[in-house]
Amino acid sequence: MSPYLQLRALSKHYGVGGAAVDQLDLDIAKGELVGLLGPSGCGKTTTLRMIAGLVAPTSGHILLDGRDLTPVPTHRRNVGMVFQNYALFPHLTVADNVAFGLQMRGVPRSEIRHRAAEALALVRLEGFETRRPRALSGGQQQRVALARALVIRPDLLLLDEPLSNLDAKLREEMRDEIRDIQQRLAITTVFVTHDQAEALTLCDRIAVIDRGRLAQFGTPEAVYEHPAAPFVARFVGRTSVLTGRVEAWGEHRVLRVGAAAIPVPPTGSVAPGASAMLMIRPQYVSVADTAAPDGPATDSRVSVVGRITKRVYIGDIAQVEIAGDGFTLLAERGTADPSWRALEIGQPVRATWPAVAMLLFAGGVDREP
Repeated sequence: MSPYLQLRALSKHYGVGGAAVDQLDLDIAKGELVGLLGPSGCGKTTTLRMIAGLVAPTSGHILLDGRDLTPVPTHRRNVGMVFQNYALFPHLTVADNVAFGLQMRGVPRSEIRHRAAEALALVRLEGFETRRPRALSGGQQQRVALARALVIRPDLLLLDEPLSNLDAKLREEMRDEIRDIQQRLAITTVFVTHDQAEALTLCDRIAVIDRGRLAQFGTPEAVYEHPAAPFVARFVGRTSVLTGRVEAWGEHRVLRVGAAAIPVPPTGSVAPGASAMLMIRPQYVSVADTAAPDGPATDSRVSVVGRITKRVYIGDIAQVEIAGDGFTLLAERGTADPSWRALEIGQPVRATWPAVAMLLFAGGVDREP
């Protein structure tokens, strides 16, 4: 697919504080929903506001369908935006809030009424035209903000953490509704979030941002299953990190973590003597009820010994923390399997997982996302 929205070496600097956004390059296809995912302060909202024209970039370019938007003022970009706090006018009715952008564009009154009603029907708010924002729930206010962004028939829809003020159940419902509307309209959309579940379930592709730079850009599956850097592996999904030094063990290489010798994946490129990190998703870790003497494994499964230090019930899954000599490891079981209830705090266990499920990265210390 040819790119519809292009960010080219886009940067934003604020005084001596460094770059909020640093040389960001993105190609987004027409009709695609792309998430900008990262922790607070990573530059994702600044990027969105530069696309909208609300923040001027220090350098770089923004192109939409081949047209350079960088010098174009906000009101001439035909971009719809939903803000985190919805930014509704409290003194206007729902209908007037939705119609505001059309009035600013000088659209005839008869057409405004028709298009506003059409937008409210799209978000299932027929009959709410005369209400004011204070008489609406959070989900209804979010729908009004979405209708206001869509009524102008934008070339691009920008969503700045629009679900962050909603409760968990409503977030899930609105997430599905936004995706449904976006697909029905086939509108190119950029969605800012710090919530990995939102990004994984809602987006066609995810751009993971780390301190203003693009850490990885790919499908949700690629970002989760094949993270390009330790930061991505730790930020997207739950991950255990084992750090140590690579040693030669006969024809094999192992990562020495305390008393454990963990075989390095064949794809690992870290040389003996170098420090490294192994990462493993907890859903791949199995826990045996009894422990046996440990030794370096050279087959397709990895094995370590430790004791259970924590057990957490999370509804559909149970999470178990295992501590050994120089490492801490997480394991998860579905609570439909009753065997997790037999795992007790302090119990010695053997944790095993497939060698192919490990992620290997050079370096001994990983900063927290």
